[in-house]
Amino acid sequence: MNIRAAKIGDEEAIHGLISELALYEKAPDEVTNTVERLRVDLFVDRVCEALVVENDLQEVVGFALYYQSYSTWKGRCLYLEDFYVKPEFRRGGIGSRLFTHVVEIAKKWDAKRMDWQVLDWNEPALSFTENTKRF
Repeated sequence: MNIRAAKIGDEEAIHGLISELALYEKAPDEVTNTVERLRVDLFVDRVCEALVVENDLQEVVGFALYYQSYSTWKGRCLYLEDFYVKPEFRRGGIGSRLFTHVVEIAKKWDAKRMDWQVLDWNEPALSFTENTKRF
């Protein structure tokens, strides 16, 4: 598995993973973003950034999408908007590696805090979140 910064051409795969995540979270109709809008936001306007995970066939099988936020008390922060790895590629440590990459980006930005949210019914994500508190 390879983790790298998203590049132009990845937007369709990332959008597909966003749709998979929305389906898992029981909200598939709430995805109104488009592949084109995602491309503009990631690579033209740079509103957000993303990392992708590629398998050995160079297929995108996971992503983390994040952006800089700000706390009046702390200063710069990193907000992890979405984090997803296809189910068949989980349990091999790739999620932890991807998360570690995001943490390293937060450190590079000199972020004082890193925020993300997990749905209260999503037991696998809650468990993963508990395990990431060591970062």
